[in-house]
Amino acid sequence: MPDAVVLLSGGLDSSTALAVARDAGFTCHALTVRYGQLHEVELAASRRVAAALGVIDHRVVEVDLSPLASSALTTRGIAVPKDRSLDEIGAPGDVPSTYVPARNTVLLSLALAWAESLG
Repeated sequence: MPDAVVLLSGGLDSSTALAVARDAGFTCHALTVRYGQLHEVELAASRRVAAALGVIDHRVVEVDLSPLASSALTTRGIAVPKDRSLDEIGAPGDVPSTYVPARNTVLLSLALAWAESLG
């Protein structure tokens, strides 16, 4: 079976991606990144999901982006918006307070590095 490295936050989207990869016949390796997020609940969930879906290798690495990128997800005192109407969400092009600059680029680079090392 071919290998796949799946970024696994523990949330619904990444858990579904892992299940799809597994069901497609890949041998799954999961990568969870502690990027300085304030909430630990997704990290615990990633461990449970990896175990439940039969991941052969689940690694948790730390790359703290919080000193470089201020966001409601990484910085205390910036509120995570909730219970907003459509009018309160913001105009197209507005940057949400939960956006972590370059996070996805960093995460994909880490997954690529591991995938390349697997061959």
